[in-house]
Amino acid sequence: MELKRVVVTGLGALTPIGNNVPDYWGALINGISGADFIKSFDTTKFKTKFACEIKNFSAEEIFGRKEARKMDPFVHYAMVSVDEAVRDANLDFPNLDTNRIGVIWGAGIGGLKTFLDEVSNFAKGDGTPRYNPYFIPKMILDIAPGHISIKYGLRGPNFSTVSACASGTNALIDSFNYLRLGVADVIISGGSEAIINEAGMGGFNAMHALSTRNDDPKTASRPFDKDRDGFVAGEGSGAIILESLEHAKARGAKIYAEMVGGGMSADANHITAPHPEGLGARLVMGNALRDAGLTTSDIDYINVHGTSTPLGDISETKAIVSLFGDDAYKLNISSTKSMTGHLLGAAGAIEAIASVLAIKNDIVPPTINHFTDDPEFDPQLNFTFNKPQKRTVRTALSNTFGFGGHNASVIFKKYEE
Repeated sequence: MELKRVVVTGLGALTPIGNNVPDYWGALINGISGADFIKSFDTTKFKTKFACEIKNFSAEEIFGRKEARKMDPFVHYAMVSVDEAVRDANLDFPNLDTNRIGVIWGAGIGGLKTFLDEVSNFAKGDGTPRYNPYFIPKMILDIAPGHISIKYGLRGPNFSTVSACASGTNALIDSFNYLRLGVADVIISGGSEAIINEAGMGGFNAMHALSTRNDDPKTASRPFDKDRDGFVAGEGSGAIILESLEHAKARGAKIYAEMVGGGMSADANHITAPHPEGLGARLVMGNALRDAGLTTSDIDYINVHGTSTPLGDISETKAIVSLFGDDAYKLNISSTKSMTGHLLGAAGAIEAIASVLAIKNDIVPPTINHFTDDPEFDPQLNFTFNKPQKRTVRTALSNTFGFGGHNASVIFKKYEE
């Protein structure tokens, strides 16, 4: 069976540094940090008082008060980014076979705010279970693709992927595989997350996973810097329209890039800590390259997981050097989490968008907030510190790794006939 080629025809983003794709990309290239003190709840007693929140966003203004109350914020974010991607791809659903258009969506945690509010209200009461009838439909992880399919009348494959911080990337890989097998013609994919609330911040603080640099939030996300002290929480959504090449050409769609491979692996090491030598990270990148039929010399840019944690950054870098060998020194490497923070289940989606736009524009976004070299990292590696770099980006690889040892990588390349 001959596999179909798969291309990217639409993008949508709602991020801490831009509420649409042009603003997001502009902020990335200009090295803008989305971190600031949390506005959505009182952080007086919290160890970490800052995060990368969405700004200038009102779900009630977009959906109306009645409809907004039926959805958790992670669904609000998904719907907004998908709307942009659908318009960008110029998908005219009434004139397409919607039985062959699907939605595969990633989320690591889902309706955490809804769960927090409902259980808190119950705990404050007299023990009578007065739960909102929308409690369960707002909370469950699969509800985002459900809402998206209902809005547009899409009856193709429809489900969620859950693999912690790798969720959005796993959604892209599943979409890619269904498309190249011919199961669908178009799949709306990506991920969304909304964990900046008392439960999310308190839980990650209890794990000692978050930066506590409360004196300087803007520079708290410092991937590969000697003084990094944890990740900065982020929220938002990224949507990517993936489409078989023949379908895209038949309807005259513009094409951003081609998706050519995806890889998956497990660390099989620890529930939260990466393998110290990066064995799972090396394996997943190798699997993605093999799937794409590429070698290490074909990759120009890696958008790394790069969360700014002491162990994670070292592990990923060891994996790159081990797998790529001499080719590692020809790469540009950057962590856009230095600007967006870590969007957990949405990270893979917005970072895939950054990778696609790096290919389209031949610009590598920077890793900002680098102040002090860490002797753990080879100084000959190009981490694209503090400033973007213009170069021809033929092919880009994007990594995402999640708690539980879940690893996923995707590869995009310039589209050629």
